[in-house]
Amino acid sequence: MKPSDAEKHAAMLAKIRRDVAQRQSGYRERALKMFPHLCASCGREFTGKRLPELTVHHKDGNHQNNPNDGSNWELLCIYCHDHEHEKYKLQGLVDDFTQPAVTEVSRMANPFEKLGDLLKPDKKTGAS
Repeated sequence: MKPSDAEKHAAMLAKIRRDVAQRQSGYRERALKMFPHLCASCGREFTGKRLPELTVHHKDGNHQNNPNDGSNWELLCIYCHDHEHEKYKLQGLVDDFTQPAVTEVSRMANPFEKLGDLLKPDKKTGAS
């Protein structure tokens, strides 16, 4: 027997309500309620349709560390958040950083490849 349209509608509404409740109990929603909607790094304000561009950054890098007072969180825009994580990757502080795969672009000739050699002082003449 097929469920009626009313049953489908009720099930869909129940799922939506569960999803909303789950999101509201998550650390992102809690952080958005606690902090002003500003990027802690660049200071840009986020409202309306741009609010999804504001992310929660865990200061200690541990996504499981979500204290109720929000002391491990800061709101960062997506650009500053990416930059924050790139800093750690470049310093070798993140274990899961892997070198990007070799692509066609990276195999292309690099016009600046020997630039360092050209800029070294000439040993014979002493000129740059």
